[in-house]
Amino acid sequence: MKLAMIGFGQAGGKVVDKFLEYDKRTGSEIVRAAAAVNTAKADLMGLEHISEDQRVLIGQSRVKGHGVGADNELGAEIAEEDIDEVQGAIDSIPVHEVDAFLVVAGLGGGTGSGGAPVLAKHLKRIYTEPVYGLGILPGSDEGGIYTLNAARSFQTFVREVDNLMVFDNDAWRKTGESVQGGYAEINEEIVRRFGILFGAGEIQQGQEVAESVVDSSEIINTLSGGGVSTVGYAEEEVEERTSGGLLSRLRNDDGGDELDSAHTTNRITSLVRKAALGRLTLPCEIEGAERALLVLAGPPEYLNRKGIERGRKWLEEQTGSMEVRGGDYPYRGAGFVATVILLAGVTNVPRIKELQQVAIEAQDNLDEIREESDENLDDLVSDDGDELESLF
Repeated sequence: MKLAMIGFGQAGGKVVDKFLEYDKRTGSEIVRAAAAVNTAKADLMGLEHISEDQRVLIGQSRVKGHGVGADNELGAEIAEEDIDEVQGAIDSIPVHEVDAFLVVAGLGGGTGSGGAPVLAKHLKRIYTEPVYGLGILPGSDEGGIYTLNAARSFQTFVREVDNLMVFDNDAWRKTGESVQGGYAEINEEIVRRFGILFGAGEIQQGQEVAESVVDSSEIINTLSGGGVSTVGYAEEEVEERTSGGLLSRLRNDDGGDELDSAHTTNRITSLVRKAALGRLTLPCEIEGAERALLVLAGPPEYLNRKGIERGRKWLEEQTGSMEVRGGDYPYRGAGFVATVILLAGVTNVPRIKELQQVAIEAQDNLDEIREESDENLDDLVSDDGDELESLF
């Protein structure tokens, strides 16, 4: 799947930068074009792989390149005011060569959480290609203002995109981990999962063709219908054979490959269960997911149609959905077999309910603090100064 990726804000820019690094490392060529948009000049300068002419600094007249200070209302205003500058970077994207736009943003800060929904709305108005969002939720320990930002941004962003894929930092941060180290590892987790998902079906010259092809239309159909999506992932290291592949799986004179095939099928079904019931990018109950897509990636001799079909049937039973697609992604030299499961249209998400509840409480507290602050200031300047006249 060929994507035009736009990272909005600090977290969004770093994730898109990481996607480009992944592309170069694996040769997957998912990112057809990339841009980063920010109100903070320093964040744009810290990127390594997004070309400098595709780094867009907005809001210079308002915040002088210093960011919006976690004020996502200001972030949204600046995005609306400077949308033509953002469009200038998008104009250089060969849109006829992309399958979809992906707008990536952290939802807890100011620039990304405010600007990403504005950009998504703008893109949907102009282009016919699907516009997806990848939103990153802040950890619950990051403070009330970030939770409030995330709750407000989430409910706006999800309405402006064709589908919002969510990654919850709260489910992935490790105890005692440094902030920088934690985010670097989280970005790696994001890119690994979505890299395999979007890379499926892309056939390079000389590459083996999948037995059951997953292409961009399958991904688009799974994401169609809007709502929220989450991704599961599981992998197992394998020793890659120097020979083998489809023919050796189908034809073996001594019958030994039948046992091999049974083992491969069992490995696949086990990985599917681990991916669906393990740690999802957004933890949720998988029952009731409207649509699902299953992708098996790895050396071709470790993939088979029977395992994929069995895994797909199990996923149908678990989700209750009749719309479950599946296929394989031959990936020589990987050293592992991996399962990626995309669950679209999930609704039983306790984390989102909790986020909204905490945000409502934070908003009430902020209102009370502001009122109290005004009263305290009045008391401070009026107690002994009643007889003083103001300068103007």
